[in-house]
Amino acid sequence: MTGALAGCRYQDVVRKLRAAGLELDRMAEGSHEIRWNPGTRRRTTVPHHPGELPEGTVRAIAREAGLTVEEFLRL
Repeated sequence: MTGALAGCRYQDVVRKLRAAGLELDRMAEGSHEIRWNPGTRRRTTVPHHPGELPEGTVRAIAREAGLTVEEFLRL
């Protein structure tokens, strides 16, 4: 059984994070980037991988950004 976050790609996640106010802070090692929200001072790491991101990874990104799954999906 797949959850609501299944099938999210890198571009989908970044689009939602931008809508939530997170901007690119810097590139990290490998194919990862650090996103930063100056308003909430929260930071999250987003892997820039081809294909779909694992559902647990997307859930962790939303949590680190200070969003519930429902809020993340509404963006």
